[in-house]
Amino acid sequence: MPPGNTPSHEEAEPKGESSGNTFSLENILGADHENVEHPTASKEALTPTGGWDEEPVQTKVAQGFCVECEDQPAQVFCESCSDNFCEVCFAAQHRKGSRKRHATRPLAGPHGKKAKTEEGKPANGAANGDEMHVVDDVEEDSDDELEEAAKQASSSAKIDIVLSEQPAPGSAVGEWFVERAKFIPLRLTLQERKFLRLLEAALNVSEYTDKIDTLGFGLSKAKRIVQQIRELCAILSGLVLSADYKQGQELFQDRDFASNEDFYQMIFELGRRHKIMNPDKMRSTYGKLIYILQDSQTPEVKDLLGFSCVRPIKTVYSVLEEYDALDLLRDDLVSVATKEIYSDGRTRREVQRDIKSKERAIEALAGKYARGKFSEEQVRQCLYSIGDNHAFLRANRDPCERMIAHLKKHFNATQAQDNRRSLAIKSGKGGARLTHDHSKQYAYVLQSLTLWREILHDMFHLWMLAEGDLLNENVSYRLRDTGQGLNRVQAAPKTSRMMHAILNRAQRSIGSWVGSSVIHMGDHNVPNALMFIDKYSQVYRILLPICNTLDQIPNIVENPALRSYIDDEFGSSDGLAREILADFFRHGFDGSGAGNFFDAGSCIDGRLTSAWNWCSTLEKKRFFPIFLLSGFIGFDGDW
Repeated sequence: MPPGNTPSHEEAEPKGESSGNTFSLENILGADHENVEHPTASKEALTPTGGWDEEPVQTKVAQGFCVECEDQPAQVFCESCSDNFCEVCFAAQHRKGSRKRHATRPLAGPHGKKAKTEEGKPANGAANGDEMHVVDDVEEDSDDELEEAAKQASSSAKIDIVLSEQPAPGSAVGEWFVERAKFIPLRLTLQERKFLRLLEAALNVSEYTDKIDTLGFGLSKAKRIVQQIRELCAILSGLVLSADYKQGQELFQDRDFASNEDFYQMIFELGRRHKIMNPDKMRSTYGKLIYILQDSQTPEVKDLLGFSCVRPIKTVYSVLEEYDALDLLRDDLVSVATKEIYSDGRTRREVQRDIKSKERAIEALAGKYARGKFSEEQVRQCLYSIGDNHAFLRANRDPCERMIAHLKKHFNATQAQDNRRSLAIKSGKGGARLTHDHSKQYAYVLQSLTLWREILHDMFHLWMLAEGDLLNENVSYRLRDTGQGLNRVQAAPKTSRMMHAILNRAQRSIGSWVGSSVIHMGDHNVPNALMFIDKYSQVYRILLPICNTLDQIPNIVENPALRSYIDDEFGSSDGLAREILADFFRHGFDGSGAGNFFDAGSCIDGRLTSAWNWCSTLEKKRFFPIFLLSGFIGFDGDW
């Protein structure tokens, strides 16, 4: 168009805002054609609507809340960034570099609680009468444990109680078992295990995710979800009826699904509780169960379904609280009644003595705290559940401690004695994507193992929070192609909050931090809290075979032929152990394993990815025959 025919800004202004949106050929072909309104279109049709798979609209952070996590009260104002942070997020974002020197001041107000008082003690809203008032519904999503962790991130009493060492048998236990029992699921009874088998059978034949997590289908997604959940409940009803005809008649005769809400809630809670206590079980059905319950929590589905499928997990604490028997957890005898008995390096007589003392402690506590409807068998069940938690820690957390001990025993923290004991890596060499000298790689490995240990020590707590995020009706998910197929991408504020608190504690315990401290949650790397839990519940599968192989080397060298082979190839049994450890500490923590360069590196989740990548290359290592001689059958096998 010639310049003379183009209206000036001043001429176009008086025509009003609607002139730019006039339905004409000129505006359609112009640069702002997306805002053109059709003359016959209704106002509702012009309003954009959200779908299941759309990105959420960016909303402004509520006043008085952290600009980073957006779900915790702000406690610190950074004068350089001009933003409000909670203590944990501030520590993570201002850990090193120029940000470390940013000036700050504590906040106090109706939305945020004071970070610290003048005496240096954490401010307590309950003590000084301040109450947090939130205009929008952020308060509904808050979590008591996490709010407490946020208030006390730097000197947390509660968090330190949960993460501290277990009291020795016979010593004063204090509040350790009280805090721990809040997140220890109750062991299943014999009758509950029968229902569990029925649930697993129903989930095995269900094609829920195949019919729901797909693009393009006949019915709306909500109607498909309701149809699949009712089908699953119908299968469960039939299985219960076939297993116990009398009980089935009582439950389902002349009644609909909503009338049996308590029964279905009980069945689904059993599966969730069993999985938390036994991460190796329900590997193909737990994800399906959680996605079913996740969809059942949406308001539209809940209205169509007519009942809720979710109830809180039954824990040791909740049972004892119900019967007013929490003093059981403060009894010093509980450490003896729940201790795990080891047989390694001990005589039969010593083991038998410990077994008898444990049995006497259990019977003493059962007789002391059983009252009314709270039977002795229920007391024993609570004690056995705490013992199951100790067994979980031994199998999952202790391999991290053993690897830390190997690291400190065989390698120097500051400099390598020779090339074989050097942990230095260089980007591009041996598949590494990081460049670290020996001392930096030593610190990097030590902090990674320490962080894994802290995560696994508090895995039950994290698992409870992860389920809380997954089953939160106020946090929706999006079906996205993350590069590994369609996945449900969902934010996990409670789990992320706890992870930042654990990371902050690990950083303070080590003193320095190498690499990135980014925690992926709710993105294409870790789509949701279920994927996060699945990643870290596999840590022991990596470390335990290595630890067991190292423990078996002294037995292997007792064979003269094998000893000669080890001496010729590796110099000695100690040289063999150092080579295995050096290779793992170098290339199990070198930033490799991701599908592209941007997803690799030293972030919190990338460290675990590198370790899994090392496992996939074990067959190419020259010490692989030693693994086979020690009984190794795979990182997914039984040890």
